Amino acid sequence: MTLLRTQNLNKSFPIGDDQINVLKGININIEAGEFVAIMGKSGSGKSTLLSLLAGLDQATSGQVILADEDLGQLSEEQLAIKRQSDIGFVFQSFHLIPTLNVEENIAFPLNIARQHNPEKVDALIEAVELAHRKKSFPNQLSGGEKQRTAIARALVTDPKILFADEPTGNLDETNAKQVIELLLNLQKASGTALIIVTHDPALAALADRTITIKDGQIS
Repeated sequence: MTLLRTQNLNKSFPIGDDQINVLKGININIEAGEFVAIMGKSGSGKSTLLSLLAGLDQATSGQVILADEDLGQLSEEQLAIKRQSDIGFVFQSFHLIPTLNVEENIAFPLNIARQHNPEKVDALIEAVELAHRKKSFPNQLSGGEKQRTAIARALVTDPKILFADEPTGNLDETNAKQVIELLLNLQKASGTALIIVTHDPALAALADRTITIKDGQIS
């Protein structure tokens, strides 16, 4: 079943009197539960594409349709609700809240939605092997522990689709391998679709398929 699709997706940015066309006529389909890697050189438009797919930015033209809803037709409030319910996002730089401990960071999306579920939070803390760190704050964590916390936070709302932008970019080889293994195990167990932007061919090789972006187009 198609979960996410784009139709002639374009994104431009104004530079003075000119326009830079970052994405040009992107058409993709993502199936429910599918793992897709997006690759391309720096500046090719892959992170811009990820932001559009996740509803973090608006396209210049074209459509992003997630679970039969056109994200471009939703209000900011409706988009926020959509992101809370259907979308998870893992950033390269973690984006944990420094004043919250591991347990509180993971629970944060549920608390915002007023869906408190301590049992779900505890289960994810165990799944990402951070029970011994649940009361630790981000500045007390290693890079791998921070990213595992971020993955648990992204999955706590049972999203239909999870986006990850270079999730191992700030990790050493050992931590990167552990984080990817954990992420893929959780993705398979939950049935969540996964889209990862990466420069790593070894990571892309694990995906069901790879989409390569070159000069703003699928090559």
